[in-house]
Amino acid sequence: MHWYEKLNQYFPVEEMKSREHMETLLKERSDIYHKDEGPNHVLMYAESDDFVFIDYLFVSGNARGQGLGHKLIEKMKHKGKPIILEVEPVNYEDSDSEKRLHFYKREGFEHANSVGYERRSLATNELNKMEILYWAPNNESEEQIFEAMRKTYDKIHTYKDRHFYGESYEPVDDVLIFSENPQNQNILDNL
Repeated sequence: MHWYEKLNQYFPVEEMKSREHMETLLKERSDIYHKDEGPNHVLMYAESDDFVFIDYLFVSGNARGQGLGHKLIEKMKHKGKPIILEVEPVNYEDSDSEKRLHFYKREGFEHANSVGYERRSLATNELNKMEILYWAPNNESEEQIFEAMRKTYDKIHTYKDRHFYGESYEPVDDVLIFSENPQNQNILDNL
């Protein structure tokens, strides 16, 4: 099965980029956008000078529980940069969402309580709230994580969006907010 089909079967439609969008990022933004693929995994990530953004991490069902996800995260950690990623809030009707949060908590990720993130899906036209998780090897602040997420949104998520989807995503200032006094509950606390 093609790597895109693996991702498309696993991730919700509102979180997926189109195949053309991802293939274009790999070709035209190969300086920052990368694919690490094996028989049992697909890892899509963007790497800049000062952070790594994990766009998609898929481990096949038959390989789960064997340490493959841990090895892939360790590979990213060895770069010595903060790692950021988006997750959907826990949906107790979807056991995978809770398992993903447990996995990232075990890997040492923290919830960026100060960062609010909601964007309208161009596939479903629904507003989706996402949470930002991060791993900070040098105690990077949530404000630094927020700035890295802004760069990711502008350089990766909205790259040629009008071309691929016929319309543009909302501007970054409408999607991401930073709050000095966050009211968000830490989604990793009750796991």
